[in-house]
Amino acid sequence: MSCEKMETRILAYMDGRLKENERAEAEKHLAGCAACRLRVNEFRAVNDLLDELPAIEPSGAFNARVHALVAAEPQKRSSWLTWLAPSPRIAFVASMLLLATVWVGTRQAPPPPIAAPDLPVVESADYDVISSFAPLSDLSQAPDDDADDSDANSQQQQPQQM
Repeated sequence: MSCEKMETRILAYMDGRLKENERAEAEKHLAGCAACRLRVNEFRAVNDLLDELPAIEPSGAFNARVHALVAAEPQKRSSWLTWLAPSPRIAFVASMLLLATVWVGTRQAPPPPIAAPDLPVVESADYDVISSFAPLSDLSQAPDDDADDSDANSQQQQPQQM
């Protein structure tokens, strides 16, 4: 047994709380180690001094006073509103998360780089291509969505009137 391990078990050794094999191991170590033997003797001397002190008996009213003090303590009220009170850590984390979200949301990403072979096409592009895009002209002539709904309702009502 090492001195460090013995030091953690001195009180258990003195009180007789060690198992039989641990006690034999401790006694074997104490037989060969003067420093640990001195430490055990010091603990025994302190223990003997404490045993000489008179035991203090509490007064008869001590128990009643303790119970009265405990009863006088205000009870912590548990209500459904207590979960609304955030802890400082949660409030801090939530504010940092909100700040990071706003920061990331307001950052503008740089435009993607244009590949060298595409540069001549981009530089000579006619940006009015969208205005002459044929499918867009077809969309402007499409019937109104609200008109479709009113036609469908009138067709459903006609068979009921017959």
